[in-house]
Amino acid sequence: MTALNAARVREDFPILRRLVRGRPLVYLDNAATTQKPRAVIDALVDFYERHNANVHRGVHTLSEEATNMVEASRRKTAAFIGAARPETVIFTRNATESINLVAHAWGRKFLKAGDEIALTEMEHHSNMVPWQMLARERGVSLRFAPVEPDGTLDMGKFRATLGPKTKLVAFTAVSNALGTVNPVADMIGAAKAVGANVLVDACQWAPHRALDVSSWGADFVAFSAHKMLGPTGIGVLWARAEILDAMDPFLGGGDMISRVTLDGATWNELPYKFEAGTPNIADAVAFGPALDYLSALGLDAVRAHEEALAARAVAMLEAEPAVRVLGPREPARRSGVVSFNIAGLHPHDVGTTFDLEGVAVRVGHHCCQPLMSKLQCGGTARASFYVYNDESDVDALGRALRRTLDFFKIATKAGVR
Repeated sequence: MTALNAARVREDFPILRRLVRGRPLVYLDNAATTQKPRAVIDALVDFYERHNANVHRGVHTLSEEATNMVEASRRKTAAFIGAARPETVIFTRNATESINLVAHAWGRKFLKAGDEIALTEMEHHSNMVPWQMLARERGVSLRFAPVEPDGTLDMGKFRATLGPKTKLVAFTAVSNALGTVNPVADMIGAAKAVGANVLVDACQWAPHRALDVSSWGADFVAFSAHKMLGPTGIGVLWARAEILDAMDPFLGGGDMISRVTLDGATWNELPYKFEAGTPNIADAVAFGPALDYLSALGLDAVRAHEEALAARAVAMLEAEPAVRVLGPREPARRSGVVSFNIAGLHPHDVGTTFDLEGVAVRVGHHCCQPLMSKLQCGGTARASFYVYNDESDVDALGRALRRTLDFFKIATKAGVR
């Protein structure tokens, strides 16, 4: 495995050349969204300058070009995640819409009162609220596997949430709030042992680790392009073909139909059955170069690079007595996400003072309010690393931390400032 050269990678990202408050931008908010390489930006410009037209059914040159470019991105997406059939890749607006699609098109059809859905306490709201809405509508019960104090799941307790009434198990592969890497294969195996279908929220996995949906054995996998160097406005839902075939459409309108009469309609083939209306054509096209870029770097190299940076950041943060780092301690159980708090400070104060140093971190509950409540905090500051970050960015994080401690006159390892 060739080590990732972050200095070389940074040259491909124009935004990293800008200054923030007179200082070089140190972008550590990658779990929220990633920056875009020149290849992705150029693909967007090229589409609008040379190929812009609506897709499917058009017989003129531009429409055929646009259609071919979108379908090329779909094939690249399928190859990237190990899907044997490109038509099982559904393009949505984001992973939130992907999960809602499953809740509406599969859940409404196949779940009934008395059935159970198993989740975990660390889920993003997007993998919790749709199931809460469905539970109220259909009389379905929700069960939650508890999170341990170190931010991990206990497999024994996870299995205890499953039973003969469990029809769906939905969980995140990697926590967006804590960076916890879950034992995905074991969790899927436990779900299958009770006959449940499985949805995996792979938003924090797909950008950072090799993903093979065929070997996972899940039924649904959701993720977003914008967290993996791609544009905003493009999400992905992969599902097994036989399940997609059995589901009803999520939305009605153009392109998702085969035939319409005044009396009714029949549905188009996959994947178009679930892609009603004009899609986000340009951003779907530009997702292809993002996948090419990550594939060229190598996901194993990406993972190793992020784990090293996260370990360095955790060590730096934990050296300060006023700092509490949340999440697993073992590097193998943590992604490139490092979530922390400073005693006596609101996370927003932390984020504001960090910004004075040009360091961008995310602050708040990270769309995980139940998890924050379980960990007895209202929110955290979160630094998250990616392919263009390097050790100098960790050092900048340290400088921002020291400035914050100094500004608020908080005790440090060197004494009270």
